[in-house]
Amino acid sequence: MVRNEIISTDIRAVIFDSDGTLVDSEVPAMDVLHEMAVAEGVRFTREEAHRQFRGVRMSDIAAWIAARVPGAPADFAARFTARYREASTRRFREALSPMPGAVELLSRLSIPFGVATNGPMEKVRLTLDLTGLLPYVGERIFSAYDQGYFKPDPGLFLFAARQLGVEPRYCAVVEDSIPGLVAGIAAGMHVYCLHPLEGLPDDVASKVQLIDSLLDLAEPLRTAPIRP
Repeated sequence: MVRNEIISTDIRAVIFDSDGTLVDSEVPAMDVLHEMAVAEGVRFTREEAHRQFRGVRMSDIAAWIAARVPGAPADFAARFTARYREASTRRFREALSPMPGAVELLSRLSIPFGVATNGPMEKVRLTLDLTGLLPYVGERIFSAYDQGYFKPDPGLFLFAARQLGVEPRYCAVVEDSIPGLVAGIAAGMHVYCLHPLEGLPDDVASKVQLIDSLLDLAEPLRTAPIRP
């Protein structure tokens, strides 16, 4: 059920996050990060890892972990990141599912849409492929690593809007992380939030529309008007 406001009827394009929004990859990815960090001697809980790292760029995560590993060599963050990429890819290949409603929504959308992610292109293409979503998205994938804009910077969403040929004010963003929500708000877009209300800053919660799942958007966005 959509909460906060009614869904806007003036949406002409949709920009999705990938991890935790279209693909149920956030939990396994954060679990791998937590397991690897603990193995290096970092003391924090799985819940703390999920809360702190969700939607954060990998370089910042690796730097945070490196700062808490006694005697970490200068190249620790780079080597940790490489090992994490390999370990998370193995975990994804073991079992990965689309988020509830993802197939139903993408298969029914009648307006332009794409994916804008803080993750590297190789990762997002892999996870979309493993979950059967890649054929729906095609080449409309925009990676922060390619464009140089990492959420919460709105630049990635603004770039995606230009590529979709739609002004930001007519774009919807669907996100599950605080950095992504902040980026969507800053871009001046309609923002739909999959992040639980608990833990959501008040200044963010007041500017987004809370949804329980992608299924909440299937009918409204499918019938959103396409205008010249």
